[in-house]
Amino acid sequence: MANPAPAPIEVDQPVADPTAEADLPWIVLVWNDPINLMSYVAFVLQKLFGYPKEKADRLMMQVHTEGRAVVANGPRETCELHVFRLHEHGLWATMQHDT
Repeated sequence: MANPAPAPIEVDQPVADPTAEADLPWIVLVWNDPINLMSYVAFVLQKLFGYPKEKADRLMMQVHTEGRAVVANGPRETCELHVFRLHEHGLWATMQHDT
């Protein structure tokens, strides 16, 4: 006697959640403050991100003249670490989704 064939199983197709946001890249912003010297800000950017002096100076001048500069980008966890390290060096830094 032959074994009967199993009944077909109906499987619903996954439906994308329309309310879920894509995890866009994050950016790290350094903000101008009245405490730190411009040379110190450039030094910290060189030390933490390995930027050449010219790039660190350009970002520092952007912070000074425009009030802020994007100094890094990437996944959320990486940006959280960058912000933490910038805070450890006394700089005012935040992160946000890149728009």
